[in-house]
Amino acid sequence: VQLQAFGGGLVQAGGSLTLSCAASGRTFSTNVMGWFRQAPGREREFVATISANGVIKYYADSLKGRFTISRDNAMNTVYLQLNSLKPEDTAAYYCAVSGRVGADIYYYTHAYAYNYWGQGTLVTVSS
Repeated sequence: VQLQAFGGGLVQAGGSLTLSCAASGRTFSTNVMGWFRQAPGREREFVATISANGVIKYYADSLKGRFTISRDNAMNTVYLQLNSLKPEDTAAYYCAVSGRVGADIYYYTHAYAYNYWGQGTLVTVSS
């Protein structure tokens, strides 16, 4: 199983990026997927998660309204649209797939809920 994330890059503050994460090796259409990020010198933090059918989405409070998670199960891909980017959004962004069943969507805001991780794609926002 592999998760390949791409779409990161250098962008000016206020700009936008779309990150993609393609899974291979098996289908994840019945799995919750999520995005996390890790800034230099900081711990990995939750960004967003999406249910298997794409209906339920949950975001970190500080990112609501700027980031949008979506998925295409036919393509085995999860996306993260980043808008109105700020320098503090600079981080490596990681996609993840959960093979676990949580009590609710909040379970998937924790890194331990996820079994598979991508290699990360770097987003750098200049001021």
